Amino acid sequence: MNKEKIKYKAKGVVLGNLWGGGKGYYTARTLEAENLSNLKAQIIKGIKTGSLDSGMGYESLIGAVMEITKITEVIIEGKPFINKEAELKSFSIPTEFEEEAENFLYASF
Repeated sequence: MNKEKIKYKAKGVVLGNLWGGGKGYYTARTLEAENLSNLKAQIIKGIKTGSLDSGMGYESLIGAVMEITKITEVIIEGKPFINKEAELKSFSIPTEFEEEAENFLYASF
């Protein structure tokens, strides 16, 4: 039986508040993870801490648009076969209202 090895990679841009006013965007750091939920958590944490910025140096980050690629590798008869599937996802720091609404919805079920 052939075993699949899956990993996720994210690259894109961050949107941030510029020092002295205004907004701008810049290349984000590339991230990798073994599962999608871990990758999304890294992205959100990077927005909150400002560490997703790859060097521009914003006053604060607002969000990001990331291309998330699922990379599946299978070895068949000793040869690697790789499949890549990608999609764009936008991320932002949830507002207090959005966090409260989400907590209420989860508590309702």
